[in-house]
Amino acid sequence: MNINELKKGISSNRKLSDVLFIFWAGGAALLSYSLVYALRKPFTAATFDGLDFFGMDYKTVTSIVQIFGYFLSKLIGIKVISELKKENRLRFIILSVAVAELSLVLFGLLPRPFNVFALFFNGLSLGCMWGVIFSFLEGRRVTDLLASLMGLSIAISSGTAKSIGLFVMENLHISEFWMPAFIGAFAFPLLSLLGWLMTRLPQPTEEDKKLRIERVTLNREGRMHIFKSFMPVLLLLFFANLFITVLQDIKEDFLVKIINVEASGLSSWAFAKIDATVTLVILCVFGIMSLVKNDMKVLCALLVLVTCGTLTLSFIAFNYNTLELSTTTWLFLQSLSLYTVYLSFQTLFFERFIACFRIRGNVGFFIITLDFIGYMGTVLVLVLKECFKPNIDWLHFYNLMSGYVGVICAMAFMGALVYLLARYRRERTVCVGKNRLFITQNCFGLSPKIANTQQVK
Repeated sequence: MNINELKKGISSNRKLSDVLFIFWAGGAALLSYSLVYALRKPFTAATFDGLDFFGMDYKTVTSIVQIFGYFLSKLIGIKVISELKKENRLRFIILSVAVAELSLVLFGLLPRPFNVFALFFNGLSLGCMWGVIFSFLEGRRVTDLLASLMGLSIAISSGTAKSIGLFVMENLHISEFWMPAFIGAFAFPLLSLLGWLMTRLPQPTEEDKKLRIERVTLNREGRMHIFKSFMPVLLLLFFANLFITVLQDIKEDFLVKIINVEASGLSSWAFAKIDATVTLVILCVFGIMSLVKNDMKVLCALLVLVTCGTLTLSFIAFNYNTLELSTTTWLFLQSLSLYTVYLSFQTLFFERFIACFRIRGNVGFFIITLDFIGYMGTVLVLVLKECFKPNIDWLHFYNLMSGYVGVICAMAFMGALVYLLARYRRERTVCVGKNRLFITQNCFGLSPKIANTQQVK
């Protein structure tokens, strides 16, 4: 066997190993976060008609209480996820899902309307799960594909959770109060098993660390250093994602009110089918981006993509009556635009951002901070809506919000793109200058002591 045949054999074995690892790690992460949705979102399929919470809409209060717990968990998670060691991940997962399921049992068991407070602990226990699961995947050569697979769980699981919830109530005749606990009883053991399987994943190799920078825990000083270093672009992205998260959460929690399911003629599985189609489209787009090795090119492509997504939201909202879209088409375009934006930052963007600017940290810090700000906004919007205008046309409210959110976010994303390009070019120029100085001084024997110069990317 000659050298070329040997290299070809090694390359072939490596590709096969990568494919098997992607199926193992990516599949486990996708299923894991899908099960998190099974513990968190089925109650959104219920309308709770005829019920109120001391004069307030019962369904709105259930969402506010759960999201408030979720939002508080994100605040705690900024520290917890940034500092969580790999040996403690499985224990964290099992404890979190156990509390989540117990809270759903209490939701069915406690008298109404006081049972809504049980959902606070459901949100509190699940708010950090994304960051924990993602920590198994980040910092690898194939993280783009792994993150894309995991991110698709958000796109497909929201509609699937609603469809399963409707199916359980309509066909198994389980009440809307016990339906979430019934579904969670299946999710709890499966999620614990998948958590254990992810602890068996091999650690990132030296090649992974060289290509994507080694991921490390972040203490308070480390978090502040990163934020100060990239404050302009992070403020723009956090600001834009505040609106995107609010819009997406309102769509997820109140879709059965935004769309009259019975009047529209949609089946209970229509949500799952639409989200599955959206999932395939996003997977193809992210899969293509994972083939691009230049981190800056991917960052630019993502920012252009999310700008197009937000402008699409605005166009549909401002021309809703003129376009006369069918319910299915409208829902597909909404899901595609929203999930493309949301998933870009939950999966690929910060993974490439860390690699591009050689940041010593972890993706969990960025995502958990992004979510904390976003869910804080959701709680505020729902509380204000309930206090000042409890009876609203949900479709009109959603279209009005998505129209203005699209315009605001598009401007923020374009501002972020301009900043990142300028920052990248400036740092690249500095690196080239340092390397040339180092070479010149060594050639003339002036000073060999310049060390730790960054390599040109």
